Amino acid sequence: MLMDPPGPVAGSTALPAGFAHPHASEEARAIAEKGMILRVQVGSGMHGTSITGQDDRDEMGLCLEPPQFVTGLARVPNGIRGLAPSVRFEQYERHTAWDRPGGLANRSGAGDLDVIIYSARKWARLALAGNPTVLLVLFVPDQEVVFRDQVGAELTANAHRFVSRLAAGRYLGYLKAQKAAMTGQAGAHTNRPELVAVHGYDTKYAMHALRLGLQGIELLTTGRITLPVPEPHRAYLRSIRRGERPLAEVLDAVCAAETRLAGLQDSPALPEQPDRRWVDDWLHRSYVAFWAQQERR
Repeated sequence: MLMDPPGPVAGSTALPAGFAHPHASEEARAIAEKGMILRVQVGSGMHGTSITGQDDRDEMGLCLEPPQFVTGLARVPNGIRGLAPSVRFEQYERHTAWDRPGGLANRSGAGDLDVIIYSARKWARLALAGNPTVLLVLFVPDQEVVFRDQVGAELTANAHRFVSRLAAGRYLGYLKAQKAAMTGQAGAHTNRPELVAVHGYDTKYAMHALRLGLQGIELLTTGRITLPVPEPHRAYLRSIRRGERPLAEVLDAVCAAETRLAGLQDSPALPEQPDRRWVDDWLHRSYVAFWAQQERR
């Protein structure tokens, strides 16, 4: 069945105020707000795997920066304190958890907002390499889109241009990292000892490990990702998140997904490489049009 092409979605481009973080200066915030082309919800809320009262809200987006940051050497201050050295504009990143005592050391929790707005050029580099996190913004349903202009609509209408077999290695790498963290393997990091104490393993890492496997398999066999995670997988992932599945069972499921994913690295359903020529053309056209529009204002 043919799907209607995505269109603009009127919504908020306003971002939380700057902070003492290298990518959170007020100048970076202004660039992200003024040049925003897409902003969506990502994370557990969008996957459908959130647990009421436990999750923050994760958002990701793209923006077009002014010409001096692309064709020149312009930089933005290092956070609101402007500490040296200044930084290249690559993103505006803000976590409202930082506003509580403890600042940057705080872990996000229920009711917090984590938002990152990438330069379209940086986002495209990551997406072309098959990065699972940034690719997700191409498949977010309209109800989870906070803002999308015509440029962002053209991008999401051409999601297939970014998808290639390169994603297989990235998904496998992310899955293995989450699997190591869920079991606390040597060298792996878990920041949820409270989950380990109750369930014997980090149930959130476990849920994400299996989710990555399932979504990677879907992407490599269909070229798309269904969001939120369809049933019955969604219910099973939520049961893992709640600690209702024993570790041995979860490990079996994750390892099975990993094996299937590894076998799809040469999937005939996807091209070997993404359509870099189209992406480069889209970036060029979008930036030039944005700069011309700003000059007229």
